[in-house]
Amino acid sequence: MANQPIRVINEASWSEARLAATNSVGALPLELLTINNCIDRTLAQDLISPVDLPTYKTSAMDGYAVAGDGPWRIVGEVKAGAPMQDELISGTAVGIATGAVIPRGTFAVLRWENAQVVDDMVSGKVKEDAEIRPAGMECRSGEVIAKAGTVLSPAWIGLLAAAGFDSLEVTRKPRIEIILLGDELQLEGIPNGGLVRDSLGPQLPAWLQRMGVELIATNYVVDEISLVIAAIATACKRADVVITTGGTAAGPRDHVHGAISALDGSLLIDGVKARPGYHMLLATLGNVSLLGLPGNPQSAILSLITLGAPLFDSLLGRPALELKSVTIREEITTAPGFTKLVPGNMHGAEFEESQYLGSAMLRGLAQSTGIAVAAPGINKAGSSVLWLPLP
Repeated sequence: MANQPIRVINEASWSEARLAATNSVGALPLELLTINNCIDRTLAQDLISPVDLPTYKTSAMDGYAVAGDGPWRIVGEVKAGAPMQDELISGTAVGIATGAVIPRGTFAVLRWENAQVVDDMVSGKVKEDAEIRPAGMECRSGEVIAKAGTVLSPAWIGLLAAAGFDSLEVTRKPRIEIILLGDELQLEGIPNGGLVRDSLGPQLPAWLQRMGVELIATNYVVDEISLVIAAIATACKRADVVITTGGTAAGPRDHVHGAISALDGSLLIDGVKARPGYHMLLATLGNVSLLGLPGNPQSAILSLITLGAPLFDSLLGRPALELKSVTIREEITTAPGFTKLVPGNMHGAEFEESQYLGSAMLRGLAQSTGIAVAAPGINKAGSSVLWLPLP
């Protein structure tokens, strides 16, 4: 499953961590699905068009297919899906519907609204080949019409259906199991008695869905090492990726490192020099990846996007996301040696950070459409940073 020898990276840089996550896995096996079930799935192989599109020379408008010079005598009608068998004789015309096959011998199509009809005669001005769609105008038979790694939007599905595909080979969705760790989590109602209302359990499934993966289970486990080990071991039997929240630091109730060691796992990334999200990690347990997220909500989501997104893209056979540079409206200063991840929004060509951006807060993230990735040091107003859109 791994593409490179296993090597632990302690305190990886943000870009180094994303590259390591990308390279830690390969694409999952493909599966064959009917085309109607392929929305938002990832194409597993290049697709070669079996036909020209359009397959036939067709009319771009409702009107009259005319042959030779006008005026023309109307001799019939051509409907979409019912081609005329005979050649159109010079001096004649047939009514024609949008999308209908152009009869042999046609000079042009005269738009319905530009035609003057008297009895069985039609006249009007028209140029040769007007309103005629040539066969192969969109693509040619034998042409690569869609590349492996394409995420199949509704428009892609429509295009591939038009080319005659009934089923498609797509990459199997990664199966994900979430284990939320902590003694302090309250699962419903207003928090009381020193407990904290769980905010990751309700939102993580939606983030994962947007990233194209399949959530198979969510479990809550208190901070007891034996229970953490057992939960991870069970999850590894059925998941491609196990995600834990909390327990990734080195405190007395942080047991993710100990569980990885007890299960003979291998750390790939142990800490990322980014804030929020320093205490994120990535490990392998056999053929299963373990993604350890910090417990603070904003830190957890930014860590999921940092390491989880490139990991999932590789499992899905998708190309690595190329980040664009944007201009910041206000100065962003980072901790020494650390990348700063700043939720916010684009206003024209400029980035503006949100308010309420503490690692335990979600209000700023909820009001944001993406993340500015600010390099270590002082990023002055007007300088460039990377822009990472939210899934």
